[in-house]
Amino acid sequence: MSIEAVNPSTGDTIKTYDEMTPAQAAACVKQAHEAWRCWRNTPFAERGRPMKQAAAILRQRKQEFAGLMAAEMGKPLKQGIAEAEKCAWACDHYAEHAEKYLAPETVNTDASRSYVAFEPLGVVLAIMPWNFPLWQVFRFAAPALMAGNAGVLKHASNVPGCALVVEEIFRKAGVPEGVFRTVLIGSSGVKALIEHPLVRAVTLTGSTPAGKAVAAQAGAVLKKTVLELGGSDPYIVLEDADLDLAVDTCVMSRLINSGQSCVNAKRFIIVEPVLDAFTARFVERMKTKKMGDPIVEGTDVVVSIYPSILPPSTSTWASFHDGLRFSVHTVG
Repeated sequence: MSIEAVNPSTGDTIKTYDEMTPAQAAACVKQAHEAWRCWRNTPFAERGRPMKQAAAILRQRKQEFAGLMAAEMGKPLKQGIAEAEKCAWACDHYAEHAEKYLAPETVNTDASRSYVAFEPLGVVLAIMPWNFPLWQVFRFAAPALMAGNAGVLKHASNVPGCALVVEEIFRKAGVPEGVFRTVLIGSSGVKALIEHPLVRAVTLTGSTPAGKAVAAQAGAVLKKTVLELGGSDPYIVLEDADLDLAVDTCVMSRLINSGQSCVNAKRFIIVEPVLDAFTARFVERMKTKKMGDPIVEGTDVVVSIYPSILPPSTSTWASFHDGLRFSVHTVG
């Protein structure tokens, strides 16, 4: 079996990777567990040094990482650079503040001394989506590793290069070998990893159906679970709204990350007296946005040949507007 990275703008195959066997994936979990046995006992300052170095690598190579994201999932280059910088911020933040966040908390009881302590759990399995291929990983990995845990990443199958580069960043930053591993497997292999006795917790960002499946599988083996799922994100425009500001905000929100974000605007609820004016201005603003190749400077929205990501290449925003998956509701 293989995992193929395909450029969504061209349809060209970037690279083909061998999918790990179940035994290879399980071996990664075991390696992470063995590495964790030492990592959990390191002081915060020792954990923080490689985390700060990871931040430095992210900043130094942000153009490279943005290009990788553009190639694998179609993120406009300028947004990929911003994503790499945000990941660096997360690494710095948790390197500097983890010890304070995890300090024991005194509790008043009738005992001579009572407190809540925060201890590392062990190996955390992260199942991450493709739309923010670096940020979604680092926002879990930076706090989890600084808390003394190990991480195993099962990333979306269309961003294998991004998945591997996260492991590379941590390794080059000086995080001990095995503390963070990437497994290249399909969704069919996730259940076995959740059930692996050395996996202590699971986190997923993704769809509601995926969240239900992971919650059921993790619950069946009594493992801690954190889920971040999608939403419907309505924007409500009332009669007294600053219409130009409302339109600009709605257009911006609809197009963030080429429309592929859980917080993108998906429903616009407009009171009837301003519906026509809002719609006309919305379409005009849309026409000013540049569609094209993600690596071209100034591209706002990526043209994809895959209907599941965006409508097929179009010459005008009028036809693109017709294909956008959102709805406008009126309130009389």
